[in-house]
Amino acid sequence: MDFTGKTAIITGGARGLGLSYARALAQGGARVVISDIGADKVGVGTDASVVHAAAAALQAEGLAVLGHGGDLSTDEGCRQLISFTIEAYGQLDILIHNAGWVGYQNIADLDAAFLQRTMDINLYAPLWLCKHAWPHLLRSAAPRIILTTSDRAMYVEYEQAGLVAYSAGKMAQLGIMNALSHEGAEAGINVNAISPVAKTRMWGVTDEPDELKPEWVTPGVVFLASGQCQDTGYILRASNGQFTATRFTENPGVEYPRNLARIKAANAQEVAAAWSRIKQPLAQAGVTS
Repeated sequence: MDFTGKTAIITGGARGLGLSYARALAQGGARVVISDIGADKVGVGTDASVVHAAAAALQAEGLAVLGHGGDLSTDEGCRQLISFTIEAYGQLDILIHNAGWVGYQNIADLDAAFLQRTMDINLYAPLWLCKHAWPHLLRSAAPRIILTTSDRAMYVEYEQAGLVAYSAGKMAQLGIMNALSHEGAEAGINVNAISPVAKTRMWGVTDEPDELKPEWVTPGVVFLASGQCQDTGYILRASNGQFTATRFTENPGVEYPRNLARIKAANAQEVAAAWSRIKQPLAQAGVTS
């Protein structure tokens, strides 16, 4: 896909998935800014040399990539990244928030500092980035925002103990996606999310994996970032080179908020008596869209 004349920001872009996204977009002609705090393998510390080394490696491949080593946990840090990009390239067309951090803490042990750290990167950073990117995206011919969620958060069968804060942050990005899909619809700002499965540092993998490779997620992100993607408000799940798209959609026949077109119950006992039908998927209940 041709990204000539486009400018993209990719957070968490120095390694793993973000680096793969950056290489692919730049190979397609985009000018790319990769931002990465350069934390260690457990997400601690900062090292700007990490992102600058990654940018230099991509530049050596003949690609137009710049590195940014700022902290995106604050409004000001996010503003600086957007300003850096505009000063360098004069425009912004694609914003990909890939940066993330996973830590484990059971609900009984949850502390404020741990929760704040999770929310900084999964809730506040995408909000501040979108705030400061928005005026520039409004001037783009094909503006695109891609956020990052997780199957671990969306599906109860994939959850793991200790991921309550992580899951809250990843689900928050879907709320942001839905809200901004609506807010940006008239201006053509498409906002989607990727839910990637890949063996990276967040999995504790440092060697080249033989499955679940980051580059096998990248084609889906490239599509979402392109002008060929005309949809907004979708979650693209990607794993082992396979893709499936899903979204939050209302049941057929609903007249929100007064008529959910489903099971009526006047009291708790009626809810209890109808519970097997209330929780039954529509297709099994004989309702089709």
